[in-house]
Amino acid sequence: MARTRAALIEDANEIALLASPTRIEIVDTLEALGSAVTVAELAAALGRPADGLYYHLRQLAEGGLVEEQAAADGRRYRTRTRKGNRLRLRYKPGATANADAVGRVAASVLRVAGRDFARALADPDSVVEGPRRELWAARGKGWVDAADLAEINRLLARLMELVQQPAHARPRGKLVALSWVLAPVEAKPARRRA
Repeated sequence: MARTRAALIEDANEIALLASPTRIEIVDTLEALGSAVTVAELAAALGRPADGLYYHLRQLAEGGLVEEQAAADGRRYRTRTRKGNRLRLRYKPGATANADAVGRVAASVLRVAGRDFARALADPDSVVEGPRRELWAARGKGWVDAADLAEINRLLARLMELVQQPAHARPRGKLVALSWVLAPVEAKPARRRA
């Protein structure tokens, strides 16, 4: 078995491995399943053919983000973290290779979110109102102070805890994806009239 490594990723080359929507979905699904799985099990969870996953799994394994294990029923895959932990990116803003890689990952996350949303919107059974709402896209922009920002971060962390509970932690309910972006924006001065 490969040595378990840190959940925090800061190396630009490792981060760049996740700049593919397919690889993001593979890592998210491996972590959601909570244990080492075969390619067939992963393909079933993703709703994709298994043969389309081998290339990405090989890239993730060679890059050290995913571990490949020999098992009696074939090869099994899991992320490099300890059970219950998730891979996380460390951001190094500025003109850095890390920031470039993180930016590409964020763009891929948003592409995956757009596809997830479009698929769910096409499903007439998607719940769009009330306490069981499962489909929602919004953008808010406003002024916050340090206390507001701390509360936003606390709530986002709690949302991620809820969504990222391992499959074995509770009976299976509905599989959902939660994607969000929090970013400071520059206030633009009003344009002068000519």
